[in-house]
Amino acid sequence: MNEYEEQIVKEISQSLEKISNDEFDQALDLVESSPKVFVLALGRAGFAIKSFAMRLMHMGKEAYVIGETITPNFEKNDLLVIASGSGETKQFIQMAEKAQGFGGKVLAFTGNGTSTLAKLSDAKVVIPAPSKNVQESDFTSVQPMASLYEQSVLLLGDSIVLGLMEKSDKENEEMFKRHSNLE
Repeated sequence: MNEYEEQIVKEISQSLEKISNDEFDQALDLVESSPKVFVLALGRAGFAIKSFAMRLMHMGKEAYVIGETITPNFEKNDLLVIASGSGETKQFIQMAEKAQGFGGKVLAFTGNGTSTLAKLSDAKVVIPAPSKNVQESDFTSVQPMASLYEQSVLLLGDSIVLGLMEKSDKENEEMFKRHSNLE
């Protein structure tokens, strides 16, 4: 099992190292400056982006998952973060246009920097990893399907949270106060 773990960790490191610092900084600034952050993705990328929303909530940020029954309305200056490997999922493009129509911003986590979603978004973070419809990448993955992309989405979100923690001087103890206690 060690050889598989080592390969996975190596691939994730290679993917994250290739993310543009400028794109990361833009994403961090957008998340920090937005009154509310909404997230959207499907499948395993959906699990990863929900983890991002949870950590934002732990930081005291208003964060919501599109499609949940307790998700409030999207308003001017809010942020929609969409994780889409291909950047061509029609419903995501429509949702991005709708968010911008309300005066909000859109941030794309995508594997395709020239996709419709990437071009439409106010900012993007290109994750160089194969995804469902993006097989071309700077390197290939031994992992099945879009695993590397999905793992990278999770760690990108965690990295943004670390950046927010540094900027705000928030610490784990304060965040744990917002952790669920009905477990």
